[in-house]
Amino acid sequence: MTATELGQALRRWRDRVSPDTAGLPSGGQRRAAGLRREELALLAGISVDYVTRLEQGRASNPSGQVVEALARALRLSGDERAYLFRLAGLVPPGPEMPGYITPGVQRLLDRLVDTPVGVSDAAMTLLLANPMYAALMGDQSVLRGFERNGVWRNFLGAPTRVRHTPEERRAFEVGMVCELRATSARYPADRQLRRLIAELHAGSERFAELWDAGVVGRLEASRKTIEHPQVGLLTLDCDLLRVEGNDLHILVYSAEPGSEAAEKLGLLSVVGTQRLVEQ
Repeated sequence: MTATELGQALRRWRDRVSPDTAGLPSGGQRRAAGLRREELALLAGISVDYVTRLEQGRASNPSGQVVEALARALRLSGDERAYLFRLAGLVPPGPEMPGYITPGVQRLLDRLVDTPVGVSDAAMTLLLANPMYAALMGDQSVLRGFERNGVWRNFLGAPTRVRHTPEERRAFEVGMVCELRATSARYPADRQLRRLIAELHAGSERFAELWDAGVVGRLEASRKTIEHPQVGLLTLDCDLLRVEGNDLHILVYSAEPGSEAAEKLGLLSVVGTQRLVEQ
């Protein structure tokens, strides 16, 4: 394996990842549909110069941490990730949590244009949200790092638009910790996942209490009440669909036809998405 082969692989993978898939704005003039070098550098947390030198074959033997960051930013499959490690002259560590949006899931999102849909990985980190999801829950493209993780936002972040009763809140917290525990058991070598759990444990007494209690189970579907700044309160069905082969979660919000919530959701499809475009 040579530095040239490593660079060629990075360029190919960068070209196939759209900014939308990576959670980045896609506006402006673009010569290609894929990520720019500076966008890949931002997602991987490394310098643009280093990305350039890797792609041009002028840098070799990147560290395992850099390779892992590139694999995650490029949404590589398990086989591709292992191949990238071998190109870098490294032994691939244990299985990492998938973060790749499959073509089938992408086509599903493309069809559900009037329905708020978000796709997350197994740790509940948002990978992709359609415009209706952004209109309902707020623009998610501005979130970075752990801010994109649903567990982190609910235990350590700013309040979201979802309104829970105290009982609903307790059940939701238990469900999230259960889901994260099951994910950590499937991917014990995932460094980013271990970092997330450590930060949650150190920063949230409630998370630490539930984690140390050893709660088990899974996050179930529910009805959620969202307080939207333009259309007010909406109580919607929130269904969690699991893509087992790629360990993705698809979150779908819907309303009963003819209901007040359905009317508000229809209004949001016009008002909310227009407001996003204007911004």
